[in-house]
Amino acid sequence: MGVLAALLFAGQVALAAIPNVEIVSLLVILYTLALGRKVFLVIYTFVLLEGVFYGFGLWWINYLYVWAVLALAVLPFRKKDSALFFAVLSGFFGLFFGALCALPYGLAGGPAAAFAYWISGIPFDLVHCGGNFAVCLAFYRPLKFVIEKAFTNWE
Repeated sequence: MGVLAALLFAGQVALAAIPNVEIVSLLVILYTLALGRKVFLVIYTFVLLEGVFYGFGLWWINYLYVWAVLALAVLPFRKKDSALFFAVLSGFFGLFFGALCALPYGLAGGPAAAFAYWISGIPFDLVHCGGNFAVCLAFYRPLKFVIEKAFTNWE
């Protein structure tokens, strides 16, 4: 579980120079398909790593639930094996990421602050949507194969 969380963190750091293009969403999807509810151990280890390395600011509160929301969206579809389906799901997650992240800003500054945060981030959410869709569509099958092989070897 620690290695999987470290891979999430390494993937996030590796693509940090490209705004809102990331592999974390795809890995959370694949880990959820492979691990089921155990994925939350990986997610929260990753969230802790994020806080330790980048600091525990208001932004960090978002990470306490946004990745869990994605995992919860994937859990009912564990039997589904469609790169296109999960690319669309990942794209929608990227599109609504800013709205999800606005919640703590609403608690800290009121509804107007949350709305302003969300609206100002829409251009990034559009890039996040397209990036998530493309990354998932391109890498779903090869990474799923690797993860399935790795899990088979662990058992």
